[in-house]
Amino acid sequence: MEQFTEEYIKDFQQIIKNKDEEKARVLLEPLHPADIAELYHSLDLDEAEFIYLLLDSEKAADVLMELDEDDRKKMLKHLPNETIAKQFIDHLDTDDAVDLIRELDEEAQEEILSHIDDVEQAGDIVDLLKYDEDTAGGLMGTEMVVVNENWSMPECLKEMRQQAEDMDEIYYVYVVDDDERLRGVFPLKKMITNPSVSKIKHVMKKDPVSVKTDTPVEEVAQIFEKYNLVAVPVIDSIGRLVGRITVDDVMDQVREQSERDYQLASGLSQDVESTDTVFTQTSARLPWLLIGMFGGLANSVILGNFESGFVTNPAMALFIPLIGGTGGNVGIQSSAIVVQGLANGSFSIKRSGSQLLKELGVALINACMISALVFIYNMFLLGNTPVTKSVSLSLFAVVIFASIFGTLVPMTLERLKIDPAIATGPFITITNDIIGMLIYMSISAAMT
Repeated sequence: MEQFTEEYIKDFQQIIKNKDEEKARVLLEPLHPADIAELYHSLDLDEAEFIYLLLDSEKAADVLMELDEDDRKKMLKHLPNETIAKQFIDHLDTDDAVDLIRELDEEAQEEILSHIDDVEQAGDIVDLLKYDEDTAGGLMGTEMVVVNENWSMPECLKEMRQQAEDMDEIYYVYVVDDDERLRGVFPLKKMITNPSVSKIKHVMKKDPVSVKTDTPVEEVAQIFEKYNLVAVPVIDSIGRLVGRITVDDVMDQVREQSERDYQLASGLSQDVESTDTVFTQTSARLPWLLIGMFGGLANSVILGNFESGFVTNPAMALFIPLIGGTGGNVGIQSSAIVVQGLANGSFSIKRSGSQLLKELGVALINACMISALVFIYNMFLLGNTPVTKSVSLSLFAVVIFASIFGTLVPMTLERLKIDPAIATGPFITITNDIIGMLIYMSISAAMT
C-alpha cells in the first residue's frame, strides 16, 4: 500500500485548492482504491468529494468500500441517494452492496433500492438484507458461474462465457441439478483434459464443501481455514445453491471480530475508533472503570475488616499486590486459552470436563512452583513466621481458584450465548482480585 508523506498530502491539498483537475487525475490514475481511501482519510469532506468526482464510477465504488466505516458514513450522508444507487451500488457485487446499504437508515435504504435500474440486482439485495449479517446468508454474494450437470461441454463453455462477462473474479464453477440444488464443482482443468465430454456430471467434483445460509460467520471462517478455500458455496435448507462467500469477505469479518474481542478484553464495552468523539470513547470506557472502582472499594472493605491483623503482622501488607496480581494473571491466562479455543474451533463445550481436568493439572504444577519459590524467599526475608506460611498457602489457593474460575467463566458465557471474550478482561481480573484478598486475609487470620 502507498505510504503518503505529509509533504505529498499538502501538495495534493494545494492541487485541490487550485482545482487543477488534470493534475489530480494524473496523480490518482496509478493509485489502487485502497491507497486512495488512505488519502481520503487525510482530507476533509469537500476535498474528498473533489477527488470522488474525478474517478470513474467503478473505481469510485471500490474506493468507497475501502474507506473506514466512519469515513464512508460521512461520505454517504454527503451524497444524494440516487447518486449512491447509480454511481456505487450498480458497480458493486451484491455482498458489498448489502454491506453498504446496511449502514444506512431504513428510509434511505428504500429510496436507494428504488433508484437501482437493474431489477434483478435490487431483488438480490432485498433478499440478502433479510439474513442476519453474522451468518453465511448475510455475508454471501450472488455473483457466481453456475452450470447444469446435464449440459455438454460446448453448452457449458458458452454459458460460462456469458455469465463471466459481468464478473471481476471467477473462483469456482458450481454445478447444479434441474432443481438448482448444488451437486458439485466443475474443475476448469477438465475443459482442457476432457473437451468432448458428453455431460458435465461425469467430470465434476462431487459433494463440495458448502455452508448453509444460517451458518455463523465464525464457523464459516473455520471452514475456510480447515479446507484452505478461496470461496465456498452457500445453500439453503433444501440444498439449493443461493450464493457464494469469498475469502476476502471472511477475512474482513475475522478482523472485525478480533478487534471487538480485543476491545472487550481491554475493558471497552463497545466498538470504538481513535477518531471517535470524546463522548463515544468515554461511554465505551467508563462502565468497566466504574466496575473496577467498585472492585477496589470492595477490596478496601475486606482489608479494613482485617485491620487488627496488619497491626500484629505489618509484613502482611507487603504481599497484597503479589496475591492480587498473581490471581489476575493466572485467570486471564486460563480464560484466554478457552476463548481462543472456542474461536478457532479447537475447543468444544462438550469436552469441558477434560479441559477442566487439564487446567486443574496445570494449576497444581504452577501453584506448587510459585508458592514454593515465595516460601523460600520469605524464609530468608522473614524467617519461619506465620506470614511466610500464610502467603505461600494463599498463593497456592489463589492460583487454583483463578485457574478454575478463568476456565469456567468463558465456558458458561458460551453456553449462555454471550461473547466469552468478555471473560478475558477486567471481569476476571477484578473478580480474582476480590476473591484473592478474601482467601489471603482468611488464611492469614486463621494462622496468626
